[in-house]
Amino acid sequence: MSHSGGASRSSRPSSGEGSSRKQVRVYDCRLGHNLSHEKVLETSGLDFNGFLQALREQFAIHSHEIFVVATTDRTVLDFDRFENLPGDSTLYLLQSKDQALPVATEEQITFMPHYDTLIRSGMYEYYASEGQHSLAYALAELIDNSLSATAKNTATRTIEIRMVFDETIGKPAVIVLDNGRGMTPKQLNNWAVYRMSKFMRGDLKHASSQEAYVRPDPVPRSLNSDISYFGVGGKQAVFYIGTSVRMISKPEGSPDVHELVLSKEEFEKKEKNKEDIYCGTIRNRKPGDTSLVNRAKERFLLDLIAEETGKDSFTAVVITDVVPDHIHYLKESFKEWTRQLAHIYHYYIHGVNGNDMKKKSEISEVKIDIQITLREKPPRCPRVINLREIDDDMQTLYINASAATFEFKAFTTPDRPDSGTVEGILRYHPFLYDRETYPKEPSTVQAPGGDDDDDDDSYINESGVLHQARGKRPIFECFWNGRLIPYTKVSEFDWCTCKNNAEAEFYNRVSGVLFTDDRFQVSTNKLTFMDLELKLKQNDTIFTRVVDGQKSLKRSDILKEFTEWLKKCHEYLDKQVKFLGFKETITRTDVTVKKMQHPWATFSSIEWDGKKYKADQLVKSKKTQPIHYGKVNRFLLHGPYKEDVFATGGFVEITLEPKALHNKTKIIPICKIDKTATDEAINMYISNDAARLPDKLKLDWPDGNPWSQNDVHPAGAPLGPLKIEILNKKGESISRMPAGHQAPVTKLSIRLKVVLHGAAGPKKDEVVVNCVAQHGAKWGFWFKKIEKLIKLGNYTLFLNAVISDTHETAFAGRGLPSYELKFTLKEGSAEGFVMEAPSSPLRVGVPFNIPLQMKDRYDHSTAPPPDLKPVLECSGLVLSYETVDSSGTTFTIRNVIARGKVLNFPQSKTYDLNVTLPGLKKATKTLKISLLPGNPHSLHVMPDDSLITVENRNSVKFDVEIHDECGNITAHPKQIVRCQIPGHPLVFSDCSSTGSGQLETKPINVKVVKGEPQKLKVHFNIPNQKNIATVLRELNVMPSTKVSVMELCSQDDRNLVLRNNEKIEWLAGGLLENLFYKLYDEGGREVPLTAEIASMIKVNWTVDLKVEDLSVSVSFTIVPRPDEPTRLKVTLPQTTVKLGETLSETINLELVDHFVWKKSSNSVGVAGVCFLGGTPGPREMCFTYGTYVEQVIIKVTAGDPAKLKLISGPSQPLQVVNDHNIRTPFLVQLFDEWDNPSSDQRVVVELKSSLPSLKITTAIASRPVDSEGKASFTVTRVSGPKGNYHLVFRGSFNNKPISGPSVNLIVLPDPNKPVELTVEYDNTANFPAGGSFPVFFVTVLSDGGSPMTTFNPAAVSMWLWEGVASEKTPSETAIELKCSKPMQNERKDCFHFRDKEIPKQSGKYTLQFSLRNDTIQLYSKQIIITVVANQPVKLGPDAQPPLPVVSNTKDINNRKLVENLTLRIMDSYGNPAGQDLDGRVVISMKNSRADVNKILPQFEGGVSRHCIKFEEGKIFLPRLAIMENSPGENGSEYTLVFTPEVSMVPSPLAPFELIFHFYNDTESQRKTVGLSKRRDELMSKLPVYKGMFSDYNDLLSLLTDRKLDADRKLAELKDVLIQRNIAIPQTFSIANIDKLLQEKTAESDRILKMRRRVCSIRDNFSGQPDVLGVVGHLAYVAEDDAARVISWSISGDMDCVITKTTDAALKIYNDTQGRQQVMPLDGIFVSQANRPLPHIRNGLNLFDPPGNPVFARDLLIFPHDQDSCKIAFKNILGETILIDDLASGTSYRKAVVQNQIPCPTILTRQGDRISGKGKFGGSQNKAPPMARLQVFGAPLPNHYHVLKQQIELLCQCRSALEKCEQAKNDYENHLSSLTSTEMQKKRQEMQAIENELEMIKTQLDSLPVRPEKRAGGDAGGPSGIVAKRPRQ
Repeated sequence: MSHSGGASRSSRPSSGEGSSRKQVRVYDCRLGHNLSHEKVLETSGLDFNGFLQALREQFAIHSHEIFVVATTDRTVLDFDRFENLPGDSTLYLLQSKDQALPVATEEQITFMPHYDTLIRSGMYEYYASEGQHSLAYALAELIDNSLSATAKNTATRTIEIRMVFDETIGKPAVIVLDNGRGMTPKQLNNWAVYRMSKFMRGDLKHASSQEAYVRPDPVPRSLNSDISYFGVGGKQAVFYIGTSVRMISKPEGSPDVHELVLSKEEFEKKEKNKEDIYCGTIRNRKPGDTSLVNRAKERFLLDLIAEETGKDSFTAVVITDVVPDHIHYLKESFKEWTRQLAHIYHYYIHGVNGNDMKKKSEISEVKIDIQITLREKPPRCPRVINLREIDDDMQTLYINASAATFEFKAFTTPDRPDSGTVEGILRYHPFLYDRETYPKEPSTVQAPGGDDDDDDDSYINESGVLHQARGKRPIFECFWNGRLIPYTKVSEFDWCTCKNNAEAEFYNRVSGVLFTDDRFQVSTNKLTFMDLELKLKQNDTIFTRVVDGQKSLKRSDILKEFTEWLKKCHEYLDKQVKFLGFKETITRTDVTVKKMQHPWATFSSIEWDGKKYKADQLVKSKKTQPIHYGKVNRFLLHGPYKEDVFATGGFVEITLEPKALHNKTKIIPICKIDKTATDEAINMYISNDAARLPDKLKLDWPDGNPWSQNDVHPAGAPLGPLKIEILNKKGESISRMPAGHQAPVTKLSIRLKVVLHGAAGPKKDEVVVNCVAQHGAKWGFWFKKIEKLIKLGNYTLFLNAVISDTHETAFAGRGLPSYELKFTLKEGSAEGFVMEAPSSPLRVGVPFNIPLQMKDRYDHSTAPPPDLKPVLECSGLVLSYETVDSSGTTFTIRNVIARGKVLNFPQSKTYDLNVTLPGLKKATKTLKISLLPGNPHSLHVMPDDSLITVENRNSVKFDVEIHDECGNITAHPKQIVRCQIPGHPLVFSDCSSTGSGQLETKPINVKVVKGEPQKLKVHFNIPNQKNIATVLRELNVMPSTKVSVMELCSQDDRNLVLRNNEKIEWLAGGLLENLFYKLYDEGGREVPLTAEIASMIKVNWTVDLKVEDLSVSVSFTIVPRPDEPTRLKVTLPQTTVKLGETLSETINLELVDHFVWKKSSNSVGVAGVCFLGGTPGPREMCFTYGTYVEQVIIKVTAGDPAKLKLISGPSQPLQVVNDHNIRTPFLVQLFDEWDNPSSDQRVVVELKSSLPSLKITTAIASRPVDSEGKASFTVTRVSGPKGNYHLVFRGSFNNKPISGPSVNLIVLPDPNKPVELTVEYDNTANFPAGGSFPVFFVTVLSDGGSPMTTFNPAAVSMWLWEGVASEKTPSETAIELKCSKPMQNERKDCFHFRDKEIPKQSGKYTLQFSLRNDTIQLYSKQIIITVVANQPVKLGPDAQPPLPVVSNTKDINNRKLVENLTLRIMDSYGNPAGQDLDGRVVISMKNSRADVNKILPQFEGGVSRHCIKFEEGKIFLPRLAIMENSPGENGSEYTLVFTPEVSMVPSPLAPFELIFHFYNDTESQRKTVGLSKRRDELMSKLPVYKGMFSDYNDLLSLLTDRKLDADRKLAELKDVLIQRNIAIPQTFSIANIDKLLQEKTAESDRILKMRRRVCSIRDNFSGQPDVLGVVGHLAYVAEDDAARVISWSISGDMDCVITKTTDAALKIYNDTQGRQQVMPLDGIFVSQANRPLPHIRNGLNLFDPPGNPVFARDLLIFPHDQDSCKIAFKNILGETILIDDLASGTSYRKAVVQNQIPCPTILTRQGDRISGKGKFGGSQNKAPPMARLQVFGAPLPNHYHVLKQQIELLCQCRSALEKCEQAKNDYENHLSSLTSTEMQKKRQEMQAIENELEMIKTQLDSLPVRPEKRAGGDAGGPSGIVAKRPRQ
């Protein structure tokens, strides 16, 4: 077979050749050839045999010669492999497969980028620094490749990083060398392909058998070395470090070394020459061959290549052209980046348990060495470090700083095949007294040179701890396949999240690490996880604790186990400071961090490491500059603490001592206290500096005029000059405070202050002089002469040493020396005077006084000199006075009179009145006075003519004035001028205010006879001023020229004159025309007619003529005559008639003429007319008589009321919550029987319920209809049990019922109204006396039957009293008990009463529970319980018997020990407890004291004991006596012992013992009995007194605590008010708080009344059980645009009712017959995960989004039940997005889709919609205007909620203030009662009782005893023993 192409020397086919050509390059490498011959053979169309034939021909191979053809990776070709051989392959012609290459060869390769490069290249930006230097992470990529390459090494895996920065051996280079398996040429080719991950390499044709990827088996910590992954990191890393890389690799089992060089320079060259960029050459050579090395620039490679000999496999990455900045960083920060690498590969280096230095002795199985070498130019030595030697990487620090670990595993999506497993470790770093052990980054632990001895507190946080543990850093570092992913940290999981701020401190001491495998995705540069945290926080992730490497067999409660572990760590490992004696909470303004300024708790003492420190204790600091000595003020701890607490850190506030040297406090961390300092050493240091302080002042008078104490001087006397010295205790003069160590110099000054006492009022002083003198070197402290002391009074001169800068008179709480001088200043002699202006204006002729105040030189009031004669002068006035007098310092000129012409009232003129007192220095003063006219004196009338002419029927005007004695017009009260004209009404003018006026009379109307004038007299006077004479004037009245007479004449008949009131007869319809009239005045003169007069003439035709009184008129009456009849006249008796009503009278018919005059008196009547049916309105009636026809209209109204109808009201079905109102009123209309509205207001309508159980409250129970026949009813309250009812409307009319409508009403229970208290407890439990009640679970049930938990637990009480109550409320003697806090696993829907003590006395008791607050008083049913006796423990009497006193006489009464005594088995509280026990009581006697040898008396019968059996747990002793002549010691005490013997008790019962006295004679017995009785009486009274005083003291303690607690709570609330910026009035009173409350409430009401958007959809279902409400009412939307478009987008769901349960939804569905759409939440599923917006992945933006996109559901504000509403709206809105406008929306959707991410529906604020399918436009995708939509309401503004919070706080403050005042009053009242006379008397009574008891005791002890022994003959006792008389 021949081949189609011959040999060619070209390297590869041209790009223009056909695609069917196939060429291979063959190197002849057979031995014996020093040069390799290469040829390119055309193999198109050849099979393997044809190819072999072509080889023989081309290379002249003999037929008998043996050879092999292999690829460059030594794969021998056969038929199959040749068939799959790619074009442009390079082949070797070898003698054998393992033959070494004689010379280096080349292989042409291509490395076009993988398609993954294109689609993922823009997702991440490589090596985003995140504030860190990323070079170490680039090196880590190369180490990852080396770890993968060495994964199968059985020996030690070695990885070296060589930094060659020695310019003498070549350019800088970074070399990464490993002893891994190496790479074949094909693998090297694959490495060069960008983004060819290991998953793809196995799919390529001709891949080696080693390339197929196999996932490694799971290993602990995922240390599987499977971390060379994506085909990206290596290329990115080498070109990040430098610009050229040489890959040198020898694969395992291959004799060849392969090299590939990639460089930026080569790429640029190929691009410039337009060559294929992604092609290159792999050079194959033998190991140690340096022929390809550039010895000038790469001489360092000679040593590297020389190391190849003998290595089975290796790979070296040689990076050159290293970036200069990287070289500098690698050199200068060698420790930093090596530490980062040690952190990244910590667990590869140290193994699964990490670098635990406490276990260094254990043999490590780790076989990985990563060594770093940095070589620089000599003479600098190379730096070499193994990463295993680094012990300060973060994981090493975490491991060795931890004291306990918590291991766990997490399983994500456990039911899916791609589920992942995460191993986790939590480590606890305890707190040790004054420091946290939580590690910090080594680079930031301390500042340069930061030794502990410095004074830099910058590393001590605001809590006083060296640093705050973890702080805000995330908990978990994350490792992927064993190596660190540095930029991903997981903050926490739900189960390890701190839920309580009080526990945040030790939650912050936890660090953690997570280990994952490759089932969790990481970014291609291995800097971040893609989905780790998202998967771990899904709901189906399972967390399980691992103990001792074993997972728990059962699913564990990880939260519980973690919490227990953490609390144990905190309890046993943390060593904290104990803070004792809480004082108060303060705000520290000295703290720079604002959030750390509050709250700071203050304490009085601490316990620290076994030592106690307390307030006022002297301490010394350490490690501060300078060392501080001082006294402890208090200890400070950041946090809301209120009681003793163990805590970390803290501060101590100390006052530096001695105060006079420092005058300041210092706050230092508690850890800075020197615990080794002693009190003696501290006191010695302080006392050494205290002797230099200033002690006293020395005063000198340089001018020799000293003032003595209490001197008296005249005003203005000079004081001084003064010279002062400051002396210390040694008598030395000083001018500055002695300075402390490095303290600033404090200079001293002298402050002089002269104080006038009582100047500003009683007990108030005025500082007259206040100045400070500085110290001068020559004159010391000097004050000049003081000459301004002019005020009178008692003075004190104060001299004080002060601090120059602050002028304070004390330093550090110690007063500086001072001096006082007291003196008095008095007034001098008179030199002038002052006058006061009169308080009111003066009047002419009215006397007044002028008081003069005499003054000395300094204007002080002083006594006037004798014989003063004043001189008065005033221009324009004449002045005179009567007399003068003086009193004290006042000189008075009396009865001064001024006369003259002044301005008229009300004007006043000011005059200068000069007063001169001859003989004074300032003799004349001027007084400004205002002078008004004087009292009325005369009346003046103008005109003043004696005869005044006036025309009749006209008025007259007069001007009047009232003058004083000087002719001035004057005004005074009641100045009324009267004008009187005979025959005319009186006229008045009020001149009170002006003194003048005008009088106008009524028109003068006199009868004029013959036109002659008439005379009238006019009188003027002032009725109230009898002393003013009457004025007369005379009027001459002339006849009037006005019209007075009118005549009516006819032009047709000149003789016809119609007289006034004349009657004439005229034909009906006839004409009376051509009439005219004439006018005449009073003088009979004809008045010419003018237009004005004509306009005033009126002509009227009327039946009744009425003429005005003042008019001139003429009238006559015309009587018409009837004409012939022309029509029929109909007269209706009434114009209106009701439907169904018959006309009451007849209709009259008459014939009339044209003018309606009857021709005759005949008429016809029509009766019985009635209208039946129809509508109201006008009706026409037609009457016919012969030819005459007449029509009339009658108005028909509605008939009688017959029924009521409801015309408006609430929509149906009507549902009302119990005890609520019906907002919409009911409006009923009255109708007749024909359904016409009736307006008969006599009908009364009432509203009633169909059932008596339903109570309806309205403003008016019944009401009449209004003028329209309507009645409105507003229901203000509906009360009744749940159910269906009817509201019935009924009317009544004339006591007849009128039927009305009925409205169906559904009463719903009120879920917010408590109606019942239910009590649950163990009904089978017993109630033993003194025990504990079982737990009572008290549930407050709402009207709907659901539990309510919104009440304050303090409002729920338990009441207990003895007996059975007859009332429904607790007895007045009941004890109130409060509820307990619920335990962790107890129910949360009820209140718990736990550990309440059962009464100690058995019997019937009653329990009752209550809920009481300001608006509610609710009681439970009473529970009757029987308290039974507790366990039997003793024998006791029913009543304590008196102390027996016996004598051994014959009289039995003297020998009785007890009588009628009943003893019972009792519990410890005295309750009978042994009714079912059998046994006996043994009665015996014993000595009461230690004398056991005393003879014991004997009972009757000579026995020493009695035995009596129990009967029902008791015994009865009618009598027990001693025998006659019983033995016994006279005057001795014995004890009667009653010992119970009962077998069925767990422990023996205590016996009853009774002491008795024994005597031998009756006299001693009698005395003892008397004293004993008296003692018993007193002993019974004493406990009453003691109990009373104890109760009083306990109550005082309780009231004190209550008062302090109320004050504390009030102070806390004040602090909260201040924090909330609520202005607190200075006077914090209830009235001020009420004023604030009114203001805040008014403002909140105003906001509520402001107009805002509301949802118009009716919600008839909210309030029902398990119903949330209608969708439109469940949320608010703040923005109008957003509300419009969101409401429109879900318009079909806006009226949907959301329910919590399907049962509630079905109930609504059935009630509305399926008309209402519903959505139950228990029937829907939404993912709990909150997915980010589509443009966000892993917290990063894929692109910059336009238009401010947000999820539409995130704009909803839920006022109630937020969790349920979030589920509902997540289901309704889904992932719908809201964006600004359509352009932004389309751009956003385009960008999202281009990232191959689905885009949800987009809404725009302009009202457009882009559907999830991308559709937009058209009316169906455009929201209509808001007016046409039902939209979400707008929320109340934030200010409203702030106001409500402030109102609530103010209400709490008001309540707290009331309690505080009440507690204070109670405390003071009780304290007053304790000191009252009555209590003092009771104390004296108790003291008297105690004294008497002491006296009785003394008498009993000293009672004489007869010295004899008495022993009966039957006693059988010894008789030779004589009792000794006790020593007196």
